[in-house]
Order: sequence, then structure tokens, then C-alpha cells
Amino acid sequence: MSIEFFAKALKELGHPTRLQIFKHLVKSGHQGLAVGDIQEELSIPGSTLSHHISSLVAAGLVKQHREGRTLYCLPQYDTLQQVVDFLQDECCSREDIKKREV
Repeated sequence: MSIEFFAKALKELGHPTRLQIFKHLVKSGHQGLAVGDIQEELSIPGSTLSHHISSLVAAGLVKQHREGRTLYCLPQYDTLQQVVDFLQDECCSREDIKKREV
């Protein structure tokens, strides 16, 4: 994954409404939630919700699928884990360098 991919994911999660939606989806588990349920539970107007969900989809954090007339949003845990791993992958790697410099 490129730095641009991670920057986009973090940018989309940096918006309070999108972060709230994503966190709500993560709580729902692997089955996800119907868009109507998200709208009702979070009290977000439909057009606003649609805009925010499409941003999360574009960042690869959410996928959607339709069952009949119901559109479901599913959090992409693999993508979330990749973002977390990216942030932590070099954790403390410079500690030894600083100790040697002292």
C-alpha cells in the first residue's frame, strides 16, 4: 500500500461524522448495518449520510452490498488493520539510535 492510500484513509476518518459512522459500523460486526439503520441510529439526514458513506467507500474502509431493496454497509476490518499497522510498523525503531548518540 502506498502512503497516499493511508493518507486518504486517515483523512476520511479525520472527519467527525465519518469517524462516528465508521465506529458505529465497527461495533456492528462483520454483518454490517443497513443504511437506514445507520441513519436512524445516528440521526444523520439521508443525503448527508450518503455523502459520508461514499467517502468511506472510496477510501476502502467500507464496502456496500444490496439485499433486495436494502443497502448494507460493511466495515473493512482488513483495511482498518492495515492502517493501524502502518501507524505502528516502525514504533520505537529509533530508540536504539538515540541511545547510541547519548
